[in-house]
Amino acid sequence: MNEALTKTAEFARLEEARLGQVAWKRWGPYLAERAWGTVREDYSADGDAWTSFPHDHARSRAYRWNEDGLLGVSDDHGRLCLALSVWNGNDPILKERLFGLTNTQGNHGEDVKEYTHFLDATPTHSYLRAVYSYPQAAFPYQDLIDESARRTRDEPEYELIDTGIFGEQRYWDIEVEYAKAGPGDLLMRVTAHNRGSEPAALHLLPTLWFRNTWSWGDVVTKPVVEVMAPGLIRATHADLTLSWLAHEAGEALLCENETNFARLYGGQNVSDTAKDGINEAVVHGAASAVRRDHGTKAAVHARLTAQPGSSVQMRLRLRDAPLSEPFKDFDTVFDARIRDADEFYAAVVPAETSADARLVTRQALAGLLWNKQFYHYDLQRWLDGDPAGPPPPPERRQGRNHNWLTLHNADVLSMPDGWEYPWYASWDLAFHTVPLSLIDPQFAKNQLELLTREWYQHPNGQLPAYEWAFGDVNPPVQAWATWQVYQTEQRRFGRSDRSFLEGMFHKLLLNFTWWVNRKDEDGRNVFQGGFLGLDNISVFDRSAPLPGGGRLEQADGTAWMGMYCLNMLKIALELARENMIYEDIATKFFEHFLYIARALNAVGDKMGEDGNSLWDETDEFYYDQIRMLDGTCTRLRVRSMVGLMPLLATETLTPQDLSQFPGFKSRLDWFLTHRPDLASLVSRWNEPGAGELHLLALARGHRLKRVLARVLDEAEFLSPHGVRSLSRAHQQTPFELHLDGATFRADYQPGESNSALFGGNSNWRGPIWLPLNALLIDRLRTAYRYYGDDFLIECPARSGTQRTLDGVADFLSERLATLFLRDHNGNRAVFGDEMRFQQGEFWRDRVPFHEYFHGETGKGLGASHQTGWTALIASLLCRQL
Repeated sequence: MNEALTKTAEFARLEEARLGQVAWKRWGPYLAERAWGTVREDYSADGDAWTSFPHDHARSRAYRWNEDGLLGVSDDHGRLCLALSVWNGNDPILKERLFGLTNTQGNHGEDVKEYTHFLDATPTHSYLRAVYSYPQAAFPYQDLIDESARRTRDEPEYELIDTGIFGEQRYWDIEVEYAKAGPGDLLMRVTAHNRGSEPAALHLLPTLWFRNTWSWGDVVTKPVVEVMAPGLIRATHADLTLSWLAHEAGEALLCENETNFARLYGGQNVSDTAKDGINEAVVHGAASAVRRDHGTKAAVHARLTAQPGSSVQMRLRLRDAPLSEPFKDFDTVFDARIRDADEFYAAVVPAETSADARLVTRQALAGLLWNKQFYHYDLQRWLDGDPAGPPPPPERRQGRNHNWLTLHNADVLSMPDGWEYPWYASWDLAFHTVPLSLIDPQFAKNQLELLTREWYQHPNGQLPAYEWAFGDVNPPVQAWATWQVYQTEQRRFGRSDRSFLEGMFHKLLLNFTWWVNRKDEDGRNVFQGGFLGLDNISVFDRSAPLPGGGRLEQADGTAWMGMYCLNMLKIALELARENMIYEDIATKFFEHFLYIARALNAVGDKMGEDGNSLWDETDEFYYDQIRMLDGTCTRLRVRSMVGLMPLLATETLTPQDLSQFPGFKSRLDWFLTHRPDLASLVSRWNEPGAGELHLLALARGHRLKRVLARVLDEAEFLSPHGVRSLSRAHQQTPFELHLDGATFRADYQPGESNSALFGGNSNWRGPIWLPLNALLIDRLRTAYRYYGDDFLIECPARSGTQRTLDGVADFLSERLATLFLRDHNGNRAVFGDEMRFQQGEFWRDRVPFHEYFHGETGKGLGASHQTGWTALIASLLCRQL
């Protein structure tokens, strides 16, 4: 147990929240960065969410399901929101939300075109700090759209920095901080730093508003925001504690959070003011667009001027009851919460960690916490439509997600990315829980439990993938994450939450059964699954029907199920320590694992006696294969992450595991005696390794070495910054498949994809991804516990250096860390060749955590301003993986 961690003030707040004593998490960064262009807000016939609700509508159209804002917070049901709005005096609109390109506008898919950095956060949100970099000249909206449209998929994305808008340092760094004096007492401090060389004016408009819950035909009392006195605003809601917003400077501008039907559709507005009223008043001087007394949206408008290199500041306080002197202890509270945050993270990160690694770890975890969101989606209501609205088009009844009628989400969830992916994805979320468990295991457990609740999980056992297609199939990593979170809470917090483990086991058992029944078409333990999150890594869309018919048998799908078996086996044995009924279930997973091992590993370049083998003896690698309608098979010799997945199905059993459960051991012995064909496929079951451990692994010692030889070869998978998703060998020799009169091709693409095979922003054809790298490192450490110090691998290949499996894991972990840590020149690989980011005084220590990274340079790519699963770097730097 980490005693230093449990003695911090932030841990005390976490405990009060966990035990239900104090609602420290009632307020948090639960406001989305983008609600427009989402599936939930799409009421079109063709399902084109981006076109149905574009950015141009966002300032004028009330959202149905959630809200978005700039560096904002809300209550845990998203009813009352507080966020920043700004105006530089030159833009055509207020900056109320981040701007970006839609999937069809970007030459590599949707992409936010702004710079925000999440610099600090505590798990109870007692302190939050982020910064938004805002140009002083007019924001180049049209230039970003036009130039991106001109560029091809072979060219890089056109970013905001490329427009020259930050030339001569003419921009603002707007720092937004929140601190809690109590669970219902939230302080907001906005500090705008003029980074330019001349005096500059700025309009700051912190904004308080209610999510529109009253326009859809339910019997709901409309809330109200009212000016009660100079510097004091009251927000009243039937289902929310009365809230008072105190502010020091500025005038209150109010309007209704209602759609401006006149602007958007030429119709009649329901109120004399609309959602965009504050924008119209500030930008266009339309005094009649706002009120001065009441509404459902209020901004505190301050016009401020800062000299070069100086700052201006606004202070606000939102609390359950008004104070006679709301700002008397304001700075004292902030100072205390900052000290608490420093104390907390000093205990989280190992003492021997370098200062730079501490900075990276803290910002990775901060971004993860800032990307929480209140996520609301009732599928039945969405399909049926609202009583006050027109009925949805009939196409919806057979369209997206129509068979997920039981899904009803209304919870705070960890998002992959606040702008590009403002919706949960089940396998992303599983990875999020691993670093989250370092600081808040209760929230980590809550996320996994939610995925398996009956209002998320389908009655057939499937877990929802993501809102664009809940029925898509993601890798089943939730059992691995469950075990990781359980163990981390044991180690760091001294608690063994067996109720969580047992509850998750039963729901995961339903999901495991769904996989067996739905994704093993012939019952031969060779699994399909479709794209499995790997997008463009294949030569064709693996979720679509195969050209010419037939069926794709997947090395990764089969390996994921082998790993799933071992995860469930491990959990079952842990539960069996207090309830012997789990011994029998553990045996079931042991046997199922052996059947999968046989299907994957049948020896020989031929397909094995029943045509199952996905191991190629000549190439010594695992490949997918196509089984045609006539029974013949064709191997897809693409060396990709698909062939590395069998390494993940690795687990050890201790002598205690066997001696403590004699029934389990006797059934294992009987099975292995009577099925020697299966026993021979498991790595030396009868030859215990280091510490008398027994190993269960899909890839035996020799095959493990042969696959790792490619992993650790810089001409293949090994990048200077981690493991590539596709072998670099395919750069010179792309794989081609001729099938049904068509040619399909896969080549190594270290950066952005030039293929639109699986959507504009999908790319697994070369870049480095943190989640699978982290999984590989974790399983290598597990294998090391069996093989010990005598099992050596040349690492890197042809270097002459021999390492243990644990040493290989360290080696890969260190390479991943170089994505973010400064090198000997003071540069971070993630910034690529952008020298303003590398060396700029105000940029170089604001670390972005991208979706994936260039396979050669390590430059950050994809979702650009905080991708959740990339926070796994915190687990690696804290030596928890």
